[in-house]
Amino acid sequence: MTHTLHRLGMDTALLREDFVVLMMPSKDINHVGSAPKLRRFFELSLQAGAVKIGDCRSGNEYYQGGVEKILENVEDRAVIHAVFKDRESLINLLKMLKEEDLGLSVVVSGLFDEVGECCQQSGLKPHSINQSLGRWGATTKLPEVGVQEIHTMCGHGMVSVNLILKMVEKIKDKKITAEKAAEKLFKPCMCGIFNPHRAAILLTRLTGEA
Repeated sequence: MTHTLHRLGMDTALLREDFVVLMMPSKDINHVGSAPKLRRFFELSLQAGAVKIGDCRSGNEYYQGGVEKILENVEDRAVIHAVFKDRESLINLLKMLKEEDLGLSVVVSGLFDEVGECCQQSGLKPHSINQSLGRWGATTKLPEVGVQEIHTMCGHGMVSVNLILKMVEKIKDKKITAEKAAEKLFKPCMCGIFNPHRAAILLTRLTGEA
C-alpha cells in the first residue's frame, strides 16, 4: 500500500511523532471472515494510544459518526488504519499484535530507523520495505513545503491546499486554534491517516508563531 508512503517532512524530530499502521486481508485468500480480526486491530490500536483510526471502505470517525461506529461497521476486505504520535504507543501495539497473531498483513509507515527500532523492540522483523522516491516533474508549481507537509498526510489528496491556507489565515486572525484547525483538516481524509497532532504543530509554524 502506498497511500501512507509519501508524507513529506523537513523536520526529522517531528516525523518521529508520526506513524501510520495499516492492516488488511488478502482478497480471495483470507478476506472471508476477516471483519472480527480487523475490529480487534482497532480495539488494540485504541488501547495502545492511537491518535486516530479510519477505514478505507467505510470512512473516518466524522463520516461514520464516531469511533464506536467505525468498530461496528468493519467489513471483510476492509483496509484499516491507526495513527500514532509516539514510539511507545506504536511499540505497545506491535507487541499486542504479535501476541494476538491475527494472521493479516500489517504495514507500518514512518522513518526507517524509527520503525526498525520499534519492530526490534517488539520482537518483530520486517518482511519488506517500500521507499518513496519523492516528487518528480515541475515541482516549482507545488505549494510551499510547509503546506505540502500537511497536504501529504492524506495519501489520497483529500485535504486540499486551499483548505490548509484557509485554516492558517483563521489561526492568524484568532478565529480558531491550531488544534481545532487540525481536526477540521482531518475530516476530509476518509482513510483516517491524517495526523492532527503533527498538523497542529505544522499549522502553528505556518502562521509564523512558532
